[in-house]
Amino acid sequence: MNILLFGKTGQVGWELQRALAPLGNLIALDVHSKSYCGDFSDPAGVAETVHKIRPDVIVNAAAHTAVDKAESEPEFAQVLNASSVEAIARAAAEIGAWVVHFSTDYVFPGTGDAPWREIDATAPLNVYGETKLAGEKALQNNCEKHLIFRTSWVYAGKGNNFAKTMLRLAKERSELSVINDQFGAPTGAELLADCTAHAIRIAIKNPNVAGLYHLVAGGTTTWYDFAALVFDEARNAGIELALTKLNAVPTSVYPTPARRPNNSRLNTEKFQRNFDLVLPQWETGVKRMLNELFTTTTI
Repeated sequence: MNILLFGKTGQVGWELQRALAPLGNLIALDVHSKSYCGDFSDPAGVAETVHKIRPDVIVNAAAHTAVDKAESEPEFAQVLNASSVEAIARAAAEIGAWVVHFSTDYVFPGTGDAPWREIDATAPLNVYGETKLAGEKALQNNCEKHLIFRTSWVYAGKGNNFAKTMLRLAKERSELSVINDQFGAPTGAELLADCTAHAIRIAIKNPNVAGLYHLVAGGTTTWYDFAALVFDEARNAGIELALTKLNAVPTSVYPTPARRPNNSRLNTEKFQRNFDLVLPQWETGVKRMLNELFTTTTI
């Protein structure tokens, strides 16, 4: 099996390089790769790359993910999140390839408290969500053999993440305020990559699983409770923190250019049923990431 991966250096892309390698011959490109036919901001070049490599499976982990920045550069976000996805979809359909694509809970309005299902009505709050939804539709309309995985609150041990930021601040400050009215499930890039590789194996054997899925870790938390767990784990590991007071505050305390959803919960029953997997609780992956962080680096 020949696999083409776009976005190899991102959080999910980095883990996908590891998870996809056992499936076959993997060609991994980053967003600015010039080794084939131009970078990901050039839809025509992206399509040419697909035709040149002629993979059996295309996995797209490339995207414009700077949510606030997208508000001031909507055209560029549209190119990365929708136009290039459409180019991939059309080229994939022409050569008979599968396309695996990652999307977001930001396609929903973020209201209520029930986990969003795949059949629920979409209503993005910001440019990022609008362009990601456009990318979903472009893939659905142009390539029958597709898997779309909506996810949220993605983190990875590589690079910066919420936990690392909280730990750094907790060493510097005695008091912190963290948002407690946004709800979701922190989801590790490693989990996403492993689930993707498993899903590809199933899809190759059973094309009927093609479609849209929600894919996040189990359970629900807030950024405040996420931070509290990080601090508890740090103290249990013997890490000295300056922090003595943690305040729970509403989203309104930290205004941003792009509106954030309060409800990022995603219902994953369809994914677990169709791919015969049980998704672990969010704490499992976070604690493992933190343990690796505490034992291998100086924060």
